Amino acid sequence: MPKAAVYNANGDRVGDLDLSELVFGTTVNEPVLHQAVVRHLANRRSGTADTKTRGEVQGTNRKPWRQKGTGRARAGSFRSPLWRSGGIVFGPHPRKYTQALPKKMRRLALLSALSARAGAGDVIVIEEFELTEPKTKAMASLLRTIEAGGGAMLVTGDRQPLLERVTNNLPGVWCTLAGHLNAYDLLVAEKIVFTRGALDRLGEVLADA
Repeated sequence: MPKAAVYNANGDRVGDLDLSELVFGTTVNEPVLHQAVVRHLANRRSGTADTKTRGEVQGTNRKPWRQKGTGRARAGSFRSPLWRSGGIVFGPHPRKYTQALPKKMRRLALLSALSARAGAGDVIVIEEFELTEPKTKAMASLLRTIEAGGGAMLVTGDRQPLLERVTNNLPGVWCTLAGHLNAYDLLVAEKIVFTRGALDRLGEVLADA
């Protein structure tokens, strides 16, 4: 059964917690995990690259010179792609890169990512973040104490604006909700710090998936 170290709000280790075998102990499906990461990165692409065709570039559309008798090659428009300021042929235009992934595959990818990180010992549990004032220095000290100072994803059961505020200036640290987890974030985070409430909420979310 996978285990995770448990810390209190002061950073003192208070024991170990047996993680759910159904959530953190499944077999890692690498092909599905790879597909989920590719989908996530593709969906982040803006797809706004654009070039102008000969019908969109600025300039006159008149014929540069007469068709015959000049000794030069035929030319029909200054907007032709052959000209320096002409249009672009086969250039990029705005498009969507979004990919779809079945719900069961998304769930399997999430379980695979959670199990992989738990198996590597990168999952940490904290009783609760007891914040009374927005002190980034105190949060940085706490993360170093629980061995997550190099970067961590903090997972909570419900939104905590004060926690989000104190982590804004910490590089490599960000907050998310248990219901918003995805395989990509779980793989890129240095450590994954769950609150007790987040673990309960995660179990509910995956039970409904």
